[in-house]
Amino acid sequence: METLFLVLFIVFASLFFLFEVVRPLIMGLIIGKMIYFGHLVRKDKDHWKRECSDPNDYEQRIMWDKGMEWAKENASYKKDVHIVSEGYNLYGEYYDFGFDRAVIIVPGRTETLCYSYFYAPSYQKAGVNVLVIDKRGHGESDGKYEDNGEHSYVDLLSWSRLLHEEYGVDDITYHGVCIGCSLCCFALASNDCPDYVKRFVPDGMYETFGLTFKKHMQKERREIFPYLYTAMMFGKRYAHADFMHNGPIKQIEKVRVPTLFIYTDLDEFSTPDQAKRLYEKCKAKKELYWFHKGRHSHIRYHNEEEYDALIARFVKEN
Repeated sequence: METLFLVLFIVFASLFFLFEVVRPLIMGLIIGKMIYFGHLVRKDKDHWKRECSDPNDYEQRIMWDKGMEWAKENASYKKDVHIVSEGYNLYGEYYDFGFDRAVIIVPGRTETLCYSYFYAPSYQKAGVNVLVIDKRGHGESDGKYEDNGEHSYVDLLSWSRLLHEEYGVDDITYHGVCIGCSLCCFALASNDCPDYVKRFVPDGMYETFGLTFKKHMQKERREIFPYLYTAMMFGKRYAHADFMHNGPIKQIEKVRVPTLFIYTDLDEFSTPDQAKRLYEKCKAKKELYWFHKGRHSHIRYHNEEEYDALIARFVKEN
């Protein structure tokens, strides 16, 4: 009888131990998948559409309204444009002011070309035409998965060819905001990047998406382990993107065009330490410009005149 009790005890203890080990792994996978599909996968065409991404955020709403006002005022210069890249129909708007230079403004995650309107005046004042785009999986464009630019950077090269071949533009600037910086960085690091892409302006560029996503989770007091890692694991499974390891920190040293790093020391996500490491790894002609007002992706909102003057000088000098 004692032997039977001992066997039963060992069996139940083993089952309990197994349950305690397996349960968090299963929960980690379930919650990680929910996080991934909730933040990095487009549900349908009504998701990540052309609307203000956070109308309850006062600054975001003002940026949106100012951008929409700019688009309305410059509607006569607008040309609706379309390309097909890797089978995806992608849409944009080209504001042709008659200059011989153009910028492609690449917005952040969940944002569409309407968000980029806010940055367009910086270039219009500098004598640069403006192309705003719906990235793959955003706005009117096809696509489902956000991939940090690891594969979709080819779309940016296709947009560049459109400007060059159809509009005769031989001088193109890439301007990225947050995750848009990463897409630009992958494109510029590519062997296929054409020589008529002349300069790069990253506003709030992070090292890897996994790191900046971790910063978001920490700010929201979310438990990091194992959910961050399982979420990023699903990114590898569905988007074939290595969010944890591949990103601007691995690509920036391949960038060869003059680069203007724009940061605010108040940025909680693309933090100053990341800025310094990215700047140090960059082998191109470069400049690091610090602003002391404005949070992540909201620098121009607080420093409009200084921001626009910086862009104009950088374009003129490079």
